[in-house]
Amino acid sequence: MTVTLKKPGRAAVPIHLTDRASFAKLSGKLPEAQKRWLATLGFEGAPDSHALIADAEGRLEAVWAGVRSVAHPFALAALPRALPAGMYRLGEAGLAPDDEAAAHSWDLGAYTFDLYKPAKRESAELLLAPSAGATRGLLIAAATAAVRDLVNTPAEHMGPVELAEAARMVAEQHGASFTQTVGDALLKAGFPAIHTVGRASTRAPRLIELNWGQARHPLLTLVGKGVCFDSGGLDIKSADGMRLMKKDMGGAANVLGLASLIMALKLPVRLQVLVPAVDNAIAGNAFRPGDVIKTRAGLHIEIGNTDAEGRVILCDALAYAVESKPALLIDLATLTGAARIALGSQLPALFCRDMAQARALVDRGLALDDPLWHLPLWAGYHGAIESELADIVNTGRNALGGAIHAANFLADFVPAEREWLHIDLFSWNDSARPGRPVGGEAQTVRTLLAYLEARFAPGRVAQRND
Repeated sequence: MTVTLKKPGRAAVPIHLTDRASFAKLSGKLPEAQKRWLATLGFEGAPDSHALIADAEGRLEAVWAGVRSVAHPFALAALPRALPAGMYRLGEAGLAPDDEAAAHSWDLGAYTFDLYKPAKRESAELLLAPSAGATRGLLIAAATAAVRDLVNTPAEHMGPVELAEAARMVAEQHGASFTQTVGDALLKAGFPAIHTVGRASTRAPRLIELNWGQARHPLLTLVGKGVCFDSGGLDIKSADGMRLMKKDMGGAANVLGLASLIMALKLPVRLQVLVPAVDNAIAGNAFRPGDVIKTRAGLHIEIGNTDAEGRVILCDALAYAVESKPALLIDLATLTGAARIALGSQLPALFCRDMAQARALVDRGLALDDPLWHLPLWAGYHGAIESELADIVNTGRNALGGAIHAANFLADFVPAEREWLHIDLFSWNDSARPGRPVGGEAQTVRTLLAYLEARFAPGRVAQRND
């Protein structure tokens, strides 16, 4: 454990928190020798910086740590692997800490994916007095770590079977029901598009489903893209393009992380989780450019490119989801390179039919440092996905507006009256920041959780903020 919820004893080394604006005032109360030492080190309270203070016998007496804000979700993330191993507590000489942010940031600051290679060193341990905020912070950190672990695991060990097993474990943990429709049973059950994309793999395609909650509560449906490895199919990717395709199930991983939080916090919703899980492989029975396939909704898709497979499996899952008329439908998917070109790795693209709702989500994400950015479901571009041979084609006429074409494609499977959010995310850190190492990442989970709490349990949120 890197964070232990217990009243810390005086033996734990205190960490005093400060920001640039507060440091001069806070440090003014220190002994002159300590002030001179901090000045020698050049410590001024800059975010993610720290300074060690020794006592007269050369033992570690205290730590000063700079933060952007004590409430920042990664406020203390730079410390667990930078401080000497041992036990620490939050001190009284600095700014008053935020328990949720402290627990969350410390726990994720110690995160490492060690399935194949052990961590190089032991992390420092933080003792926090038990509180609702600290418990919540650890809960969200654990969900984030689980998302990262799923995305970081190589495709050899995270195929459709293993992804289904991960979903089953989430269901068991929270008392949800778990079912899966596998292989040729997809055709009998009415999921031809999922079957078509995944049939070339030796690892059978499947639709994973979780259900949880009480019938009297509003239905919330989460759909996550679960392409466990994407070769591009017959339109094969380049070596560089294929290198990170173990993460093409990042939408599914994020959906499972969000679902686990919804159930753990017992939001008053009836939750349905749908994950179409496939490999986009190459074999004699792989689907081909120019093929026309039927979908659950009855629409026919012309395949313009087999590397645009994510939207093809999602359309069957979305069509199935809307049959139950959810109060809110959300899908998360590592869907397009075009979204990454437009927004980079840190900003998932949000598509939403309600402009005010989209703006509110963007503002919420910015406030929580879990951002997403609104792109338009531009009806004027729909002609780019219309086909002379079928109802629609799974690629646009050119590379312009590629993320919008994919969103418009999915929108054809969600009736206009159905409230729907589509999030095109990267689910990966391509550069390291404190608490966010290079590798798999949970994106928009905290923002969506806060949005869902405010929407479905507003009284609970107001009580927490009192």
